[in-house]
Amino acid sequence: MATLSQATPPGNHDRHQRWTRLERAALFARYSELQIQGVSQRQAATVLDVPRRTLQAWLAYHDRLDACPAVMAFFPSVPGLAFLHQWVIALHRVCVEIGACGIRLGCLLLKLTGLHRFVGASYGPQHRVKRHVEEAMGAYRQEERTRLAQELPAQERTMTLDETFPGGLCLVGMDPESNSIVLEQTAPARDQDTWHALMAPALAGLNGTVMQATSDEAPGLLAYVAHPLGAHHSPDLCHVQPALSKAVSAPMAAQQRAAAKATTTAEELLNQVPAQPQSPNAPLERRGPGRPPPVAPSLEQAVQAVEAARQEYQRLTQLRAPVGQRIRAIGHA
Repeated sequence: MATLSQATPPGNHDRHQRWTRLERAALFARYSELQIQGVSQRQAATVLDVPRRTLQAWLAYHDRLDACPAVMAFFPSVPGLAFLHQWVIALHRVCVEIGACGIRLGCLLLKLTGLHRFVGASYGPQHRVKRHVEEAMGAYRQEERTRLAQELPAQERTMTLDETFPGGLCLVGMDPESNSIVLEQTAPARDQDTWHALMAPALAGLNGTVMQATSDEAPGLLAYVAHPLGAHHSPDLCHVQPALSKAVSAPMAAQQRAAAKATTTAEELLNQVPAQPQSPNAPLERRGPGRPPPVAPSLEQAVQAVEAARQEYQRLTQLRAPVGQRIRAIGHA
């Protein structure tokens, strides 16, 4: 019986490249110089120690590029490739890592600028570039954390804790005074034990203790700050505004609505009061036994009730107006 091969076919990343792009650009530049001197292609391949078929493939690649001669002379060269490398790294750092562009929009930008003739603009190559950029940024942040831990004096610190989801759960801890990231690591959960397991090594290198933590009201964060960290918890600023609005604005709004309803009721009663008082010689209205005669409110009393209700509504409106402005000022601060 024949056996089936279960070997995984190799991908493009498994292929061994004999020359890097910079080495290839340098060799092609030397070939152009030899060609100007009248050296044949076979002799140039021998001098450069490059197979002739490889040299012919490089020439065919340059012939297929649809660009003006000046662009063709710059980007395939060593300085042009160095510029492309720097430009692509800046694209990933600014638009993909810091901004919310994404890899696919970065690929579209490469195609629209025409740089896809010289740079791989498909998702696979750019995803590998993004992975290298993330590793480099992670190493840089680790070096910055180590340097800040050595330079900052021993003191009581405030930590800002939060969870982000940039494609997966990531726990983040920052020192707001130095604006340094102490922890930025993916995690399987965000409970108390996970926070403690990740924050303990990060805080071990800091010179000082954490006396306060600022975060949202997540149960895992509250439990971590209270027990393993043993610090005071302060609500995050973005949660102060809803708390103030719930404690102050909502009751004041209810009082204002009640005052508006009282004003409407008083105005309706005023409209029901007769303009002229009833004549003393008018016949009495017949009523059932045991019922007192109806006493109609006077016009003066109804006017006073309407005026009092309107003044109360205006007073509550004036009190409520600056409350919203001050709560919004907290966000701006």
